[in-house]
Amino acid sequence: METSSDGSISTLAAPIRPSFADLAGRTAIVTGAGSGIGAAIAEELALAGANVLVQDLRPDSAATVVERIRSVDGVADPVGGDVSNPDDVQSIIDELLHKYDRVDILVNNAGVQHVAPLERFPLAEWTRLLGVLLTGPFLLTQAVLTPMRHQQWGRIINIASINGKRGELGKVAYCSAKHGLIGLTRVAALETATDGITVNAICPGLVDTPLIQNQLDDLAAMHGLAREDALEQVYLSLIPQRRLIEAREIATMARYLASDEARGITGQAINVSAGLIMH
Repeated sequence: METSSDGSISTLAAPIRPSFADLAGRTAIVTGAGSGIGAAIAEELALAGANVLVQDLRPDSAATVVERIRSVDGVADPVGGDVSNPDDVQSIIDELLHKYDRVDILVNNAGVQHVAPLERFPLAEWTRLLGVLLTGPFLLTQAVLTPMRHQQWGRIINIASINGKRGELGKVAYCSAKHGLIGLTRVAALETATDGITVNAICPGLVDTPLIQNQLDDLAAMHGLAREDALEQVYLSLIPQRRLIEAREIATMARYLASDEARGITGQAINVSAGLIMH
């Protein structure tokens, strides 16, 4: 408040601040963004003003997400490639640098799943899961560090899992990879701490996506349950909020971590799990 010359009190207008987590002018790549969490994150970053490269192993799925983003005047382009392949990774980053001459935000989200008891877990599936879930983020992080250091600004967001903090029956490769991804996050955060770069992991709980729906048959078989009972008895009974997380909730956290507001947050593994994990 301010007192005027005639003794009256006037209220000064609050200073104008940019909208929450404004990403206007930033460039971003989101891997595995053809559906589920990745699609929600790509759409959320575009809504915040970022120019988004939507990556997916399935080019048609990436193109569909790009169409949705463009339909609301967002800026996005699709790209294919296999994140576990070093040549594909370099091509993906080169495409973003060629178009925008910078890379600001990397979201390592691409994911696959296979459920089987440890003693019968196929080596080929172990190799495939670790390739996508851990080697891919390693390769992409390597590829973006030089341009991010050059511009003295960057955000790397790894989509880990609550299974990066615990074990779960039948998911030996997934849990191993997600534990490793949190380790990668912490080392990368330390090595970039003075470069204007933050590196964090989001640890979703049970998110209502095709990845979850598609594994219910395997989970039911693992626990000797009917498919319709597997979700309730294996998962929901353990979740304090008794609900699935929505993909948009993960996307909102990613948007915040990608922003200037979150510049003091690095090296963290942040749960979004409806209370399932509290450490």
